Amino acid sequence: MNAVIIAVLVMVGLSLARVSVVFALVVGALVGGLVGGLSIEDTLSAFNEGVGGGAQVALAYATLGAFAVAISRSGLPDLLARRLIGMLGQEATEARQATVKALLLTAVLLVSISSQNLIPVHIAFIPILIPPLLKVMNQLRLDRRAVACALTFGLTAPYMLLPVGFGAIFLNDILLANINRAGDVLGLEITRGMVPMAMAVPVGGMALGLAVALFISYRKPREYQALDLATTNVPHHHPESHAEPHTLGLVMAGVAIVAALGIQLWTGSMVLGGLVGFALLSVGGIFKWREADDLFTSGMRMMALIGFIMISASGFAAVMNATGHIDTLVQSSFDIIGDNRGLAALIMLLVGLFITLGIGSSFSTIPIIAAIFVPLAVQFGFSPLATVALVGTAAALGDAGSPASDSTLGPTSGLNVDRQHDHIWDSVVPTFLHYNIPLIAFGWAAAMLF
Repeated sequence: MNAVIIAVLVMVGLSLARVSVVFALVVGALVGGLVGGLSIEDTLSAFNEGVGGGAQVALAYATLGAFAVAISRSGLPDLLARRLIGMLGQEATEARQATVKALLLTAVLLVSISSQNLIPVHIAFIPILIPPLLKVMNQLRLDRRAVACALTFGLTAPYMLLPVGFGAIFLNDILLANINRAGDVLGLEITRGMVPMAMAVPVGGMALGLAVALFISYRKPREYQALDLATTNVPHHHPESHAEPHTLGLVMAGVAIVAALGIQLWTGSMVLGGLVGFALLSVGGIFKWREADDLFTSGMRMMALIGFIMISASGFAAVMNATGHIDTLVQSSFDIIGDNRGLAALIMLLVGLFITLGIGSSFSTIPIIAAIFVPLAVQFGFSPLATVALVGTAAALGDAGSPASDSTLGPTSGLNVDRQHDHIWDSVVPTFLHYNIPLIAFGWAAAMLF
């Protein structure tokens, strides 16, 4: 049995059983390494070498968590909540609730889309924007799974289609470059204009999945407890810390947010951006200096699980590469296909799904997938556009519904601040069903049509 398949099945099975995702990733990596012929020592060595790849992202999450908790002290969250609640009116009629709910989901979706292209801050906005809105979502009885689907769509679909911001990196620097590199000796050449054209069909499948999630699957009201986020996040809560919104607090919050995002765009570092924002709030007197350590620790603890998941996912990916069974998985899959192009396209996408579920990053898996899939695509007679669609879709499957993807971890980091949003059942499973299944179907259709 292939080590990659077994490792992913173990990891997903344990995650669905509500075992910690970190534990599931470590156990999956150990099982995969042993099945792949590695010794315990070699498996642990590969895992340890790989964990460093997720350390930077983990630190960024922790810093942004501290910044988000500090922002909550400025009064901005209460102001946002009150304004949106005010839109409901005192009677809060069903029609008014539906209007505010639609505006809220639209705003979240547009901001999420902008985070990939217009203002490429990726997930940095989530712990700042989403926690203040939870009060409104609770009053609207808005199903947070719909919000998770909207966020994940905005974090993945834009870079798959638009060659701007992160899209320029994904489409041109990674997808195009790796396909041309793998196809150079085979006479395959892809131009920049082909890539968005080929990815338009799979992204259309994701758009359909988003519509189903928002208008069918999660349109019914869902009850949540109205918890005080300030007392939930800060271990040593002081009555004066939950002050009424005031002008200085709101101004400093706005300055800190703009500075944090600006620093990130300038330096490319979410860590530095979060630290600058936190420092500005401290200097502005939003919280007392003696509370800074508690606030920072509280924010880091809020994001600690997500950080450890990212670190563990990097170790998992390193073990899978060390076994050499990724190549074996692809080759053995095609040994039984013959010359059936339709079945070949489906197998390529399913193999890509297994590879990317454990790694959780389309950016990281394209070099692996392209090196293997491009020669096979040429062998089966797929056109250049079809090849791009197959490789790009196979890689995107990891971002759209993996427990270890920042496109699912990011939404959880904002929606689970009050511990009422389960990462697996409320983020991963909904996004997997509504995005990965359409991606496979529309990716296959694109490969056959092109």
